Amino acid sequence: MNRRTLLAGLAAMVAAPSLALAQEPKAPSAGQILRQLDAAPRRRIRPEERVTIQEFRRRQDLRRAAPSIDIQAINFEFGSATIPRSEYRKVREIADALSRLAQRRRGALFLFEGHTDAVGSRESNQILSERRAASLKRVLVTEFGIPSRMIETVGYGEDFLLVDTPYEDWRNRRVTIRRIDEFVR
Repeated sequence: MNRRTLLAGLAAMVAAPSLALAQEPKAPSAGQILRQLDAAPRRRIRPEERVTIQEFRRRQDLRRAAPSIDIQAINFEFGSATIPRSEYRKVREIADALSRLAQRRRGALFLFEGHTDAVGSRESNQILSERRAASLKRVLVTEFGIPSRMIETVGYGEDFLLVDTPYEDWRNRRVTIRRIDEFVR
């Protein structure tokens, strides 16, 4: 091994941890979450066009029009829907934003969408995505006092990948929060 190869190898070892850290998702602040969810919908819905929550869950066009934010920073154990206590600081940011929105907007309503990557069976990913969305709701309600009536949940499994790959990708494992009060009756 020559000196140049050795130095290149050492440089790669030093850079690798910093590259891994650069790829870790950053948790949004309460202010960032608040700004995203308090934004105007991309499309206005007349009162007679409002739909049920069940229909809203099925209609991708309406979901895309609702103010939303992807939360990719909550780290679940592989195959688990439990939110570790070490992640509660991140959940507190969500709770603060939802509380502030509830004060600003009477009748605020949010849909938590669970998503997974494409590793594993379609059925297990569907179940896991539903459990993760419900888990976030449960922690917000029981630990942070967010009213249960403000949050609906749904799981989409691997149906709406951000990165179209059959492999593991952390960007696909997320909960999307949408403010839906202007869309449902």
